Amino acid sequence: MTLPFLNRSVRRLLILLLAGSVGFRPASADDNPAEAAGLQQQQLFTAGDAGYELYRIPASSRRPTTCCWHTARHGSWPVATGGHRRLPAPQHRRWSDLDAPRLLVDASPDDFEPNPLAVQQKLSGADQITVNNPVAIADSQPGVVHFLYCVEYARCFYLRSEDDGLTFSDPVELTSVFDAFRPHYDWKVLATGPGHGIQMRGGRLVVPVWLSTGTGGHAHRPSVNAVIYSDDRGRTWHAGELVSGPERPLNPSETMAVELSDGSVMLNFRHESPERLRAVSISPNGATNWSDVRFDDELPEPVCMASLVRTDRLLGSDRPAIVFSNPYNTESRDRKNVTIQVSFDDTESWRYRRTLEPGPSGYSDLACGPDGMLYCLYERNGTQYGPKSLTFARFPLQWVLDGQSK
Repeated sequence: MTLPFLNRSVRRLLILLLAGSVGFRPASADDNPAEAAGLQQQQLFTAGDAGYELYRIPASSRRPTTCCWHTARHGSWPVATGGHRRLPAPQHRRWSDLDAPRLLVDASPDDFEPNPLAVQQKLSGADQITVNNPVAIADSQPGVVHFLYCVEYARCFYLRSEDDGLTFSDPVELTSVFDAFRPHYDWKVLATGPGHGIQMRGGRLVVPVWLSTGTGGHAHRPSVNAVIYSDDRGRTWHAGELVSGPERPLNPSETMAVELSDGSVMLNFRHESPERLRAVSISPNGATNWSDVRFDDELPEPVCMASLVRTDRLLGSDRPAIVFSNPYNTESRDRKNVTIQVSFDDTESWRYRRTLEPGPSGYSDLACGPDGMLYCLYERNGTQYGPKSLTFARFPLQWVLDGQSK
């Protein structure tokens, strides 16, 4: 279904310039051994910056400009979605002074109504409008970035950039696309991603979503997951088929997609089942005929967002690789020890593993660049649901391969 652009007055697009720029400090032999081996890290956003209590829910894209997205929060509620844009080589080691963090979406109570279920379950405040679950897709067409986000866990919008995230179109509302799910699941709460969606080799855009009736705790439960997709580079969107029910696995939600070597699409998702392992399902076309859900014995699940990315040209490898990140914790549900894992056989096994952040750490999103480097934006320090900062890491595949081999 094609939807008209909303009038600019329906939303606010504000520019927020934070003081200074940030750049990577070159590693040396006197530094942490991990940094000397190729890992570079930079703290981008810290709790309290620009008057926001929290920065959470990372998303990223890379082709060729690096764009990082996140939600900014007052208290527990995400009230805005912002971004940080970095120029390509030869400035690839430094965030641009000209493209400082910008506040892309700032929803106002004058423009939107609160989701009553979210207010009832204390997912949102009656006097605040939440902007949540950013999803970015870097298109194979140069300069094009697709961006989706939700308002009040009740409405979904789409933005498009044709200059690598420097400017964006007016938003198009996609909420009616989700109505196709209602005959199968009468949702009251919707969410995209978060993180990044994918563009399949044939051009199809795939964005994982999850839906809830909002009657359970935190208005997130019970839930099911699915995808929405576009075959014309974001101009029209369609609903795929539901992937799983609320019981197998229990309350699935935040999901990441990856295209496999044979052109099928795998979803890897968070859930609350007694099996503390990531759940996966595969579709031959990224939209329909999802396989029965199975659990991946090598990927622990602490009930947290994770990330997947496929690349055919990573430094340190002459083979296609799928890279995975999440808090690797086999002992409890605590969010800590964000770890990078690598598979060379389409996720049949995960042979290599290396810790990125051993301490408290949660959500993460991966991207890979034409320079063969991997990038990870992740929540770091703080408490389980109140991370102190969002940190950006850059490393070659070899840094992971030099870690633990299983």
